[in-house]
Amino acid sequence: MERAVIKIHPDDNVLVALKDIAAGSTVVYEGEECTVTENIPAKHKFFMQDMPADGEVKMYGVLVGKTQIPVYRGERMTTSNVKHAAKGYAWRDYRYQWQPPDVSKFKNKTFMGYYRNDGRVGTANYWVFIPLVFCENRNMDVIREALQNELGYAVTEKYKSKTRQLIELYKQGEDVLTAGLTNANNTPYSQRLFPNVDGIKFLNHQGGCGGIRQDAAILSKLLAAYANHPNVGGVTVLSLGCQNLQVQDFLKDLKAFNPQFDKPLHVFEQQQSGSEEQLITEAIRKTFAGLIEINKLQRQPATLNNLCIGVKCGGSDGFSGISANPAVGYCADMIAALGGKVLLAEFPELCGVEQNLIDRMRNEQMAEKFTYLMQTYDAKAHAVGSGFYMNPSPGNIKDGLITDAIKSAGAAKKGGTSPVVDVLDYTEQATKPGLSLVCTPGNDVEATTGKAASGATLILFTTGLGTPTGNPVCPTIKVATNSSVAKRMKDIIDINTGSIIEGTKTIQQMGEEILEYCIKAASGEIIPKAVQLNQDDFIPWKRGISL
Repeated sequence: MERAVIKIHPDDNVLVALKDIAAGSTVVYEGEECTVTENIPAKHKFFMQDMPADGEVKMYGVLVGKTQIPVYRGERMTTSNVKHAAKGYAWRDYRYQWQPPDVSKFKNKTFMGYYRNDGRVGTANYWVFIPLVFCENRNMDVIREALQNELGYAVTEKYKSKTRQLIELYKQGEDVLTAGLTNANNTPYSQRLFPNVDGIKFLNHQGGCGGIRQDAAILSKLLAAYANHPNVGGVTVLSLGCQNLQVQDFLKDLKAFNPQFDKPLHVFEQQQSGSEEQLITEAIRKTFAGLIEINKLQRQPATLNNLCIGVKCGGSDGFSGISANPAVGYCADMIAALGGKVLLAEFPELCGVEQNLIDRMRNEQMAEKFTYLMQTYDAKAHAVGSGFYMNPSPGNIKDGLITDAIKSAGAAKKGGTSPVVDVLDYTEQATKPGLSLVCTPGNDVEATTGKAASGATLILFTTGLGTPTGNPVCPTIKVATNSSVAKRMKDIIDINTGSIIEGTKTIQQMGEEILEYCIKAASGEIIPKAVQLNQDDFIPWKRGISL
């Protein structure tokens, strides 16, 4: 039978509506009746008891806010009656005990990956173009147009076809707003010239010069991390010549990440070139030769401990922490139990669950690093009149995420329950099996950009409202929190966990389905929608205030 409400944790004092509940309706939860005093939209919360002003509101078993005025049983939680609040946190040598999930059915499974000479295994084989400064973005765009279209990696042909049709309709005097348009077929993957090259990617950005030198230094490490990424087979670098981020800085950072770096690497400096045409021609020629080389690589069986999964949420809703995030978290726990790596980032969206994470850490040094990164980041936000508490977007709030602590407590579910084995600052590399925390903003693209830099070879991205975010080098799998968005935005959603809300599947069942999908995506058997659509979003973080 379809449920009307859910209580997430035994200590909670609010219920979550799983469907719209009309004012005056009486709901029953665990034998206790409660009559709602106003309309409660699905995904929103209502109080289980009368509370005075300054009363503690609990969800997920933690403090997520305080009442600003007296509230009453059956009343809806809103931004008018509840404000963000969270408990303090500190190292306390908790001695966390973890019960791993049963992974017996996955223990002998493998995925078909690309082995690199340093022993890491990629889930894809990309060639990456890297500009060291924004001045080279236009050259990047010219090369992108030349290579992607001709080699079968472009997804724009259907839109070009529609533009051509509109031109003809206009010439014929037809109404372009009402005339029907046909779709052109994109070049199938099987018709690509280089079948073992999964894509040619371009990391256009707005940095490299004009800012402070620290910005260029951070960008250098980020670009070097992408060049060294296990999903990258070869690299072409374009430099202007006079910018803050110099070629030798990039190469130094690349060697620091991997002293044995041996992938094909071609560097072109425009101010040393005879002409722009010569620069672009030689970049295309040498890249083409490099594509011939990396196309010789073949996928081979790899055990699941070679996976490194980034977990992310964006366009979150009131169901994110109930369906998709805990299902992804169960998948994350299975990966950790199998010896793989899991990356949980978005530090502004860990506000309120810090103690839970610290209690899962193995030593005080790790906790101190996490505390320093969290508090320094939040203090910088407060210094400009903001703070982590301002993270929820209007869309989040409209769909029931009233405070940052509510959003964070649900967001943290993506990381599962395994011990925290490491805390990584931005661009630091994940090296330890298990769950690592990675310092990034909550911003969708800045966060996915940072996860890939730390080594994620797949990203599980949950969404309740829908978002087209992807990543250039890390296949991004979209997981819907509800069936409505999965049906409405089926062109970008890969997996639907709405069955958890509907009561037809459990979190564990969906977690196992997600891991099965990851194995197929890592093997190239399934191409996630974000990859099919070339949703190659890339935004470097300058370490400024971004929530």
